[in-house]
Amino acid sequence: MTFGQQPRGNGQYEPQGAPGLNTGYPGQDGSRQPQYQWNAAPTQGQPYAYAGQGGAAGAYATTAAYSYEQVARARHTSVTKAYGEMTIGLLVTAGVALFTQATGLLYRFILATGGLGVIGLCVAQVALAVVLGVRVMKMRPATARIMFYVYAALMGFTLSTIFMTYTMTSIVGVLAICAVFFLALTMLSLTTKLDMTKFGPVLMVGLVVLIVSQVVLMFVAPSDTTLRLIAGAGVVLFAGMTMYDAQQTRRIFAAYEQAGPEMIQRVSILCALNLYLDFVNMFLYLLQLFGNRE
Repeated sequence: MTFGQQPRGNGQYEPQGAPGLNTGYPGQDGSRQPQYQWNAAPTQGQPYAYAGQGGAAGAYATTAAYSYEQVARARHTSVTKAYGEMTIGLLVTAGVALFTQATGLLYRFILATGGLGVIGLCVAQVALAVVLGVRVMKMRPATARIMFYVYAALMGFTLSTIFMTYTMTSIVGVLAICAVFFLALTMLSLTTKLDMTKFGPVLMVGLVVLIVSQVVLMFVAPSDTTLRLIAGAGVVLFAGMTMYDAQQTRRIFAAYEQAGPEMIQRVSILCALNLYLDFVNMFLYLLQLFGNRE
């Protein structure tokens, strides 16, 4: 089991109370009153309109209209924000991994803490991923962003071990292949008519089967052929995960596009975490397939 294979964030998160669906505010009698009423999704050239309604006392009424182009631009900007957060996380991971390898920090950490230190490090990573995925929508955006970067740094600390196993040339080469593959999958998922979000449960079951199979086969049949078969299955699985999360990111942003900047920032971190885990896991499996060992 590689360090990257950790519980994903709430990748199948279906936002509740999303604006335009059932968002509201308390009325005088304590009931939930609808705050917005949305028209159907706009088509090109038609306005995207909503009308604010006053509370129980009819305190205010506002109207606004957005064109198809404005809505599309806003969604594109939001999705770009998530991929930007993911990229920063990957840069943090790479920087920490290189620094750890250059200074021998991981080796000294293991000498000082032994097996308990390694276990504690893994537990800390899993806990951060779970807490961030479950609680991100209730956190301050700055707190969520810091936790994501801390998680990325811890991942880089543990992934520094790949420099002891593979040559630097092969690591750089596989990283470039992974980046191009990830970009191609993203572009395909955002332009294809195939709805990958329907395959979410299947992909999650596949992930569980992959992790269990890898752990079992490490003890039953720990051969190079077995590891390569597992790695090939991992690449296929996380290619599907990448396409699923790309489409899911667009769906979540579409639901929250009018929820305000703070909510958009929280959603960006949630989506960035899922995309980050897809990239890291796919990179590790590609490295097992094509990396040249020392």
